[in-house]
Amino acid sequence: MTRAFYIGRFQPYHFGHHTVITRIAEEVDELVIGIGSAQKSHEPGDPFTAGERVLMLNNALEELSIRCYVIPIEDVRYNSIWVHHVAARTPRFDVVYSNNPLVLQLFREAGFCVKQSPLYIREKYSGTEIRKRMIEGKKWKHLTPQPVVEVIEEINGVTRLKNVAANDNYFL
Repeated sequence: MTRAFYIGRFQPYHFGHHTVITRIAEEVDELVIGIGSAQKSHEPGDPFTAGERVLMLNNALEELSIRCYVIPIEDVRYNSIWVHHVAARTPRFDVVYSNNPLVLQLFREAGFCVKQSPLYIREKYSGTEIRKRMIEGKKWKHLTPQPVVEVIEEINGVTRLKNVAANDNYFL
């Protein structure tokens, strides 16, 4: 049995992530998904909490026929111990998927098999683009799975994002 690891911030989870995870799921038996920067929330670049992101992923991944483990992982500012930090918080895994050069290098140095993740129209499907659309009041829901839209609406996430992105003189 092969278990893979894939990490992202998922701010928010979108169809780019979903396509990558679906493709990885075709190659492995189980998938450990790390929610990076789990300690961050209520910031313009990281508006959603780790718990909200876990809910987004769990709900969006229900349709996949693969066992997924979604695990929040806090940042560690020491690259030399980051892989150990991740491994201590997750089930054992055999292969790491990423397109982040640092992530690939750190896991490679630690002796893991690493593979490049397939990319999916990154300029359209990016958390940065989706958050920008939310702040500007533009259409964004078509870029995320419906279960993610439902979580964001349930927590009033667009208003939160607009508020944390505003200056001290502007609140919604």
